[in-house]
Amino acid sequence: MGEYSKALSSYERSLEIKKLALPSNHPDLAASYNNIGLVYDNMGEYSKALSYYETDREITLKALPPNHPDLATSYNNIGLVYDNMGEYSKALSYYEKDLEITLKALPPNHPDLATSYNNIGLVYDNMGEYSKALSFLQKGLAIRQKSLPPHHPDIAQSKRNIDNVKKKM
Repeated sequence: MGEYSKALSSYERSLEIKKLALPSNHPDLAASYNNIGLVYDNMGEYSKALSYYETDREITLKALPPNHPDLATSYNNIGLVYDNMGEYSKALSYYEKDLEITLKALPPNHPDLATSYNNIGLVYDNMGEYSKALSFLQKGLAIRQKSLPPHHPDIAQSKRNIDNVKKKM
């Protein structure tokens, strides 16, 4: 755990090989940029993470249909970085794009949809808009309760998030 330099080195080597072997708009390239972005995000190097996530999104926009779940993931990841940076309005914008695609691309009780609602709820919480936060968090919890086993940690996390918001209201 925490061996980011090794992960980064491996992902960068993989990206260089893929750049030589694949066309510039291949989805596997997007995945490599996403992986590198994730490492930088975990390291707290948000500007680098954002750069790699943006490249992932640009390739995904060209390579895949407009309502593909991978594009939703790209928007979500960019939103997470802005959220981590405290730029909540930008985070919300990307989370909303994620939600829009996820609603079209996945079944109504898919756990990824719950994650989208949860992330929007948390950013509203950070913005001090508690009634909006509560609404989105409750939607996420409802989906998780339908789609996950009863003792899944994501359900417990959703309940904690809701309790935290209610205490602020």
